[in-house]
Amino acid sequence: MNNKKTNFAFWGTPEVSSKTLQILKKAGYLPTVIITSPDRPAGRGLHITSSPVFLWAEENNIPCLKPEKLDDKFIKEFNEFKIDFSIVVAYGKILSQELIDKPKLGTINIHYSLLPKWRGASPLEASLLAGDKITGISIQQMQLRLDSGPILSQKKVEIDINETKDNLRERLITLGAETLIEILPDFINQKINPEIQNEEQATYCKKIKKADGLLDLKDNGLKNYNKYRAFSGWPETYFFKNGKRIKIKKTKYENNSFVIERIVPEGKKEIDYTDFLRNN
Repeated sequence: MNNKKTNFAFWGTPEVSSKTLQILKKAGYLPTVIITSPDRPAGRGLHITSSPVFLWAEENNIPCLKPEKLDDKFIKEFNEFKIDFSIVVAYGKILSQELIDKPKLGTINIHYSLLPKWRGASPLEASLLAGDKITGISIQQMQLRLDSGPILSQKKVEIDINETKDNLRERLITLGAETLIEILPDFINQKINPEIQNEEQATYCKKIKKADGLLDLKDNGLKNYNKYRAFSGWPETYFFKNGKRIKIKKTKYENNSFVIERIVPEGKKEIDYTDFLRNN
């Protein structure tokens, strides 16, 4: 049971969400119900796969809803849990104003940027692509308009020049969850005065596509290195040679140059880039 004596719902789908749930659990906060995306085909074999959040809910014996649509039927089912507030972390669908406002304390969200900077689906990638030296997390009171809600708390972190998205994400997941735990008692007791975002400072980022990982090796070295950092894990960075896709696996930024060290040629195993150049 949630030992904080409140009923809250958790909305999330990918690993970033399940890791947040685990940190909340360690602090004694367990949701009354979890809402996640339906099972989807995944991997090369396109096997029907449950989300990391569903697997976490199953492991922890917490009711989990997987609605295809957030329609009246779902809202009726959601109402039965008598939720005090909702937490949203990378759920993947837009919540209606009705669902945002349904809990008596509303709905809060962890966003991985210093709002109003980098509103949207890819704040980590956007920060790295832009070469930002500072980023952080924002906990906001959700509104229907994208990432525009009043700020409940923010924390800043420095970004190292060699930090990739995977490294940065792990740090921000922990920071976001721990900050949420810090403010939950005051949030529940309505002791926080939210700060309205400055709309004039708002910037936006788009959803990342696989095609975004394509590099032009003639581009500025720092630009390419930032792309490599931003797209680590997925979609990765790559270029084409003789019509074949070459994935970049390891690089460094040295003497203002983008230095490729390890690659995976299409249909082959990982090799040193120097060996590849020697034979091509």
